[in-house]
Amino acid sequence: MVNAVDFAGRPFHFIGVGGIGMSALAYILAQKGFQVSGSDVRPNHITHKLESIGVNFFGKQEPSNLEFFNVDSSPQVVCSTAINASNLEYKAALEKGCPIFHRSDILAALISQYKSIAVAGTHGKTTTSSMIGYMLLQAGVDPTIIVGGEVKAWEGNARLGQSPYLVAEADESDGSLVKHSPEIGIITNIELDHPDHYDTLDEVVNIFKTFTNQCKTVVACIDCENVSDRFQPDISYSLSPDSGADYYATNIDYRADGTTALVWEKGIALGVLNLAVLGHHNLSNALAAVAIGRMLGLEFGEIARGLATFEGARRRFEFRGEVDGITFIDDYAHHPSELSATLAAARLQARPGQRVVAIFQPHRYSRTQAFLGEFAKSFNHADLVVLTDIYSAGEPNTGLISGEKLALEVAKNHSNVEFHSTLADIRLFLEQNLRPGDLALFLGAGNLNQTIPQIIESLRQPAQATS
Repeated sequence: MVNAVDFAGRPFHFIGVGGIGMSALAYILAQKGFQVSGSDVRPNHITHKLESIGVNFFGKQEPSNLEFFNVDSSPQVVCSTAINASNLEYKAALEKGCPIFHRSDILAALISQYKSIAVAGTHGKTTTSSMIGYMLLQAGVDPTIIVGGEVKAWEGNARLGQSPYLVAEADESDGSLVKHSPEIGIITNIELDHPDHYDTLDEVVNIFKTFTNQCKTVVACIDCENVSDRFQPDISYSLSPDSGADYYATNIDYRADGTTALVWEKGIALGVLNLAVLGHHNLSNALAAVAIGRMLGLEFGEIARGLATFEGARRRFEFRGEVDGITFIDDYAHHPSELSATLAAARLQARPGQRVVAIFQPHRYSRTQAFLGEFAKSFNHADLVVLTDIYSAGEPNTGLISGEKLALEVAKNHSNVEFHSTLADIRLFLEQNLRPGDLALFLGAGNLNQTIPQIIESLRQPAQATS
């Protein structure tokens, strides 16, 4: 492993470039003028976009991809945690003597080049970093942005700005958070979410402690007990006026069309914040953005105007369509806390008599097993819960847990639970059982959302036939 990323002109090659985190880095490097290539097992809309800006894309992961480069300019190879020693392209890179980096090494190197704002936390990273990036963009700051979701405002998961500021999402899932040393570090919350990598919450906390020790300034939400009990942030924010936080909110009104709150800074009322995004978790994320905006010298009016038009990132309560009076929402929630928050926001939006239908695909055997009890209690805001089998994300099936077992546990706390093992079965059930007026939420980090356009099309056809 080489310690220093070469930004002197040496090319970069990404193995697995179609992923959300890898593609953002490839995009930034290509926009900076570096020669960039990448491979993946299949093309997607992300790889098509990269090709449109000059990235050479290979639709297979094989050793011959590296022959694209001259011997004198063998590329710096970038991999994610998903790439291991069994990957033939990775093996070839080792044999060729290419410098090999984890994607977090590239992000850390970019963070070190800017006045960086790195957003960390178990939940809310993508939304918070997107909010901050959008707010700065609207205020004319022109930041560089690298996030783990796609945002309509910059048509993707990254943008190259011309200012000295970088807003980045910093991931703790594989321990790589410790590589980052930003000027400002944000912690939204801390929970155990990746039992495939961490055995205990203390291990997760220690990763965040290392991260905070490397930040010049730490901004954190003290509504999370794991943060308030174990950290002393330089700047704090909270939804409670009694918390003693530097930034807090009062006069909060959660509505079906958004949220309104009066925002305070160290006991002084800044003004009213109007958000189009729903729920208490998004108001909390917005307070983090307010804190950053004020640190960077923005007037509250500029901050509020920017946040008022923020629509959210893709797959974060994303509207996917409506047919026959049924509203389809796609959300990335895959941890019990995220499910509870998302369904609470859905309940706010639901009209009287409107059913909230939660369709959930568990993500990873390890996570489902570790949080079985918490998952079982996460669906209280849903009228109907529809579960399918577990999306493995590459994990081996231990035989200890299944989607059906989760459904049985959820049924102990909920009177209306359905289990259908395959996506085809889920699709058929929903086509036959969704009712006009339903608010249907497709939840999870796997491939469940692929069924949404198919269901919409199926429901639209009979409607068209009778029109």
